[in-house]
Amino acid sequence: MTTIDLSRYQDAVTIQRVLLSARTIAIVGLSGNALRASNFVGVYLQRHGYRVIPVNPRESEILGQRCYASLLELPERVDIVNVFRASSAVPEIAAQAVAIGAGCLWTQFGVINEEGAKIAEQAGLAVIMDRCIKVEHARYVGRMHWLGFNTDRITSVRGGLQ
Repeated sequence: MTTIDLSRYQDAVTIQRVLLSARTIAIVGLSGNALRASNFVGVYLQRHGYRVIPVNPRESEILGQRCYASLLELPERVDIVNVFRASSAVPEIAAQAVAIGAGCLWTQFGVINEEGAKIAEQAGLAVIMDRCIKVEHARYVGRMHWLGFNTDRITSVRGGLQ
């Protein structure tokens, strides 16, 4: 078993750049069950202006959006491919993200796969791994104080990216 240095996939500037430039996010493994974390994250992202495209072969519609069986079926380019799947599924998802011209491969907490990261990196995609996109959005857009409560600040970033 190799030990992966996750710090290179958790860079604050990269996270901010990706979140501030993205408009469309495909969520692989998005669940139609409102009690699942992926569903909560999808709702959050929609409420904050992102177009969320569900990717789940077991569903036909989630969050009012048509659901696709794989990234290869998407009718439009996506900025971020957010992964809510087992770590072992990441290499295939990364290859599909590359094939569709996505800008970033983002894996949620606990979803870590070095091979998948390398596939995406070698094709020029930004890679963020083992981070929750909702938590990072809340942190960098200024809706969550570092202690976890709402500060009513419009932004916590002074003068753009840090």
